[in-house]
Amino acid sequence: MNARPYARLHGLDGIRGVAALFVVLHHCWLLSFPGYPRDTGPWWLGWLIYGHFAVVVFIVLSGFSLSIAPARSAWQIRSVREFARRRAWRILPPYWAALVFSLAVAWWIVAQPNTDEPTAKSVAVYGFLVQDIIGSPSPNGAFWSIAIEAQLYLLFPLLLLVRRRWSAAVMLGSMTAIVVMTATLAPHDRYVDKLMRLTPQFGALFTVGIVAAGILVASDRVRQLPWHWLALIAVVPVVLVIGSRGSVWTVSNFTWVDLALGPATALLLAGVAVGKPMILVRPLESRPLQRLGACSYSLYLTHSPIVVTVHHVLRRLDMEPGIPMFFVTLAIAVPLAVVFAMWFATLFEIPFQRHRSWASWREVVSARWGTRSVGETE
Repeated sequence: MNARPYARLHGLDGIRGVAALFVVLHHCWLLSFPGYPRDTGPWWLGWLIYGHFAVVVFIVLSGFSLSIAPARSAWQIRSVREFARRRAWRILPPYWAALVFSLAVAWWIVAQPNTDEPTAKSVAVYGFLVQDIIGSPSPNGAFWSIAIEAQLYLLFPLLLLVRRRWSAAVMLGSMTAIVVMTATLAPHDRYVDKLMRLTPQFGALFTVGIVAAGILVASDRVRQLPWHWLALIAVVPVVLVIGSRGSVWTVSNFTWVDLALGPATALLLAGVAVGKPMILVRPLESRPLQRLGACSYSLYLTHSPIVVTVHHVLRRLDMEPGIPMFFVTLAIAVPLAVVFAMWFATLFEIPFQRHRSWASWREVVSARWGTRSVGETE
């Protein structure tokens, strides 16, 4: 089944939901089996140590999703200023609301693991999305990637310019070369090493997502290629290396492993975008995963304080780390985080998707107050 050229790609929402849920499971695992990056849990749960790879999926998917409209418009955006405004309108209200929630939990219940209680500096650093540049106690363990995402938005118009004037190969090749050069020189130069705080490989992953969005305007011959099988071929060697080298090596080499996973992720997105394979697309388009995908951003933003709070309560009840703690944490924290995210999204995310400007908000408020005034008069 080929996706209609201008249809909403529902499978992508399902992928977002699965990735966000995987991050929640990852944090439940981390608190139940201390020792990261060592895998101290049972072997059959070892895959949960790699929650970082969900962020890889998010970054590639972000480049892909943002490029859907430009790909259908000769790789152009109407206005850089309008693009920046819409991105800020989309990500900042939920993020700032989640920041307030996270600070409240950290100050009044329990701080995030392996960090001090947030300070006034934390409020400023995280409020202005510069946490990957300036260090400060973290109010939320998941917030590290939001700053990177916002910085990639600033890069997006330039990447489209390169894509439009030259080619996808030049765009991806130049970005990958910069990342590889930075990562190679970092161990030998302390100034270059500071750039690694920006997680530069995500720039290449974001770019490969833009390239993958070309599938939406590709010829039928290209769209009919077995993209899902190509994704499987690309990911198998990476999985084998991770399995053979173990978690400690993998975590210390995230830069290179992330770069290796980027193409496989992009190929998978290309396949899902054209409806292949149906055995994967059907569940991704199911109602539960669509609902989960609709609140995936809220789930990502708010789950960490909830998981940490559940773990804190269990520890006060003298439950020791291990398999029982993991499953109890899972049973309590996961449904609680999902329900909270759905509620949170209805307040701080969905309204800003429906009403995309202050003018729209003023119309809604005026209509509601106007109706109320009439009722009161009657």
